[in-house]
Amino acid sequence: MITYQDLVAASEKSDEAKLSTVLRVIGEHERSEAYKTAKVADAYDHRRNVTVNEYVRTVFSLTGTPIEDFTASNNKIASNFFNRLNTQRVMYSLGRGVSFINPYEAAEGDIVDEVKQLLGPHFDHDLREVAYYACIHGRAYGFWNLDRMHVFKLTEFAPIYDERTGSMRAGVRFWRLDKTRPRYVTLYEEDGYTEYVERDGALREEAPKAAYLTEFATVPFDGEVRVVSELNYGTLPVVEFQASRLRQSTLVGMREAIDSYDLIRSGFANDLTDCAEIYWIVENYGGMSDSDLARFRDRMRITHIVPADTSAGGRITPYVQEVPYQARQAYLTEIRDGIYEDFGALDVHAVAAGATNDHIDAAYQPLDENASDLEHWIGDGVRQILALMGIDDTPVFRRDRISNQREQVEMVVAEAQWLDRETILRKLPNLTPDEVAAILTRADEQDALRMPMGYSATGEEPLT
Repeated sequence: MITYQDLVAASEKSDEAKLSTVLRVIGEHERSEAYKTAKVADAYDHRRNVTVNEYVRTVFSLTGTPIEDFTASNNKIASNFFNRLNTQRVMYSLGRGVSFINPYEAAEGDIVDEVKQLLGPHFDHDLREVAYYACIHGRAYGFWNLDRMHVFKLTEFAPIYDERTGSMRAGVRFWRLDKTRPRYVTLYEEDGYTEYVERDGALREEAPKAAYLTEFATVPFDGEVRVVSELNYGTLPVVEFQASRLRQSTLVGMREAIDSYDLIRSGFANDLTDCAEIYWIVENYGGMSDSDLARFRDRMRITHIVPADTSAGGRITPYVQEVPYQARQAYLTEIRDGIYEDFGALDVHAVAAGATNDHIDAAYQPLDENASDLEHWIGDGVRQILALMGIDDTPVFRRDRISNQREQVEMVVAEAQWLDRETILRKLPNLTPDEVAAILTRADEQDALRMPMGYSATGEEPLT
């Protein structure tokens, strides 16, 4: 592993040594187990099961030589477990966005825009994206660029850690459109970023190191735009997000179950196709050549009538293969249930119609536990983003879940005699906050109309 100390030593030695170190960082990252797992996770995320796609049905000759069976059906059915379950985990916590506890207070003491507004209109979208890649890749990275967080995937960003503290002190982002195009590389350091381009295995500097915060101004004398000041954040503005303490892809341990499910389902479809035809056993016709058997088969398919001489004991018997449906269906159900249980996801099929909220809460328990873990680690990354902005606050996540609304309404009605009108309306699950505000406004207007002339809305007499 190349550490931050190695990068500093190479930079002090020469420009060529620094370029070589940057290339070595990319090469070692692409050879790492985390990178290879992330590439496979991308394939499963796009519903391209690598194992099923590479599977080839083979038969064996009399000598034991394996031969690819080109005549057999080769259905390749890929499930969507990986994308579906990771989407459920992320959207359960981040579907309604993130909010914050305290408003941001300016230096003069005036209350300005909320933290959410300071983060920009795209922050919720970017946070969902970085959280999703943190789940499927194990880690993802957010680059805070003044007022917008740019998401870097593990497959395009190589972190460089400090060998003393273990913290990320630098990183290399690399990307290209395709193999025929040059690869563009950006080195992110605490004191700025440097852009490179790689052609034919040679890396050269395309733009010198620049500060993260650059202020430009137009000079009145000649009208030219010039740099007024260059500032940095003081720390690396690239934050590492992880989905759990394991820092590994959710595909680890889940891939084998998905492969088993997809292979059995694909094999089931293949068997249904291969066993759909009727097979004929022709007895005492050993003298028939292959061409005679082919003509026999063709005439049977076309005319469904074939004369047979059974005087010498010959016989033609139809045979149909039966596919073991129930055993395979039971095994597929068991694998599916195991995937949901091991992942800690909510299986909506386990929640019966009309279930009480106690049953619904029990079904949500595994998802709640995993959501708390995800929110802990994603929240840590959000706090690092806030620290780059000089803000001290705590992110709050609001979860979306199904519930028995009728049971909730009945509970509110039972408690209504001890609650005021606004509290009752806000507790009703079928009303949005905007609808509650509109209802309260109309109610206040109607109360004001019913008041006698000269009285306030509270019913008190005006002072004379």
